[in-house]
Amino acid sequence: MMTQQHQTRIEAVADLPVIRIIREFEALPERVFRAFVDPELFAQWCGPRSIETRIERWDARTGGEWRYSAIRTGDDDFTMGFWGSFHEVRPSERIVQTWAYDGSPDHASLETMIFETLEGGRCRLTSTAVVESIELRDQMLASGMETGVREGYEQLDELLEDGR
Repeated sequence: MMTQQHQTRIEAVADLPVIRIIREFEALPERVFRAFVDPELFAQWCGPRSIETRIERWDARTGGEWRYSAIRTGDDDFTMGFWGSFHEVRPSERIVQTWAYDGSPDHASLETMIFETLEGGRCRLTSTAVVESIELRDQMLASGMETGVREGYEQLDELLEDGR
């Protein structure tokens, strides 16, 4: 059975250095949350389909840290590294974390993800990222981030559909 495909909304908050991403899933918040904190599951859905995610560190608890590499093999063989800290992990409800990219380590963002229960055993995920400037926010939005977010959430839909 194919689950319903939901739209991913990516919004730049007017006059603030904030990116908001809103997405619904056909699964309970507990299952969606687990896909964010279980490193094996996270690696299966994070990022665009052309990228392999390799977890290097993953301690998904309040005060823990994380690091992964996004790897694309082929003609251009490239690797991008991402890292941060989990500031708050509240099971099935909320994750607050920092997020940084190796190519721009001075520009970490603070991201809050809220997992909201909806009728019918569904979940709405709202992710709000605060960056240091509107210019940086606009650069992130123009970087191709949208493709990675959309394709990643499509892969998460597939993972959830498979019962994981």
